[in-house]
Amino acid sequence: MSSLLSDGPGQESPFSPEDRKELAIFLETEQSKARLQSSIHTFTDMCWDRCITGKIGTKLSSGEESCLTNCVERFLDTSILIVKQLESKRASS
Repeated sequence: MSSLLSDGPGQESPFSPEDRKELAIFLETEQSKARLQSSIHTFTDMCWDRCITGKIGTKLSSGEESCLTNCVERFLDTSILIVKQLESKRASS
């Protein structure tokens, strides 16, 4: 894909610099959406398995609802903490 965005040896890109910049931004946005969707699937699966232990009905019990809320919040807190630590290590390198 990067060959579409940059000129190869002896080749001219079919895209103008403005088009390449716009395409790069679009690709980064789509990759971010895909990462977010993957995270949502991960914590949905993990929290569902942890919190939904009884028979599945038309409504969650208050305990299940509370468990799911806490599980997702802890997952997000942990993810944010990990990202901050990685950014800190990268900045100090």
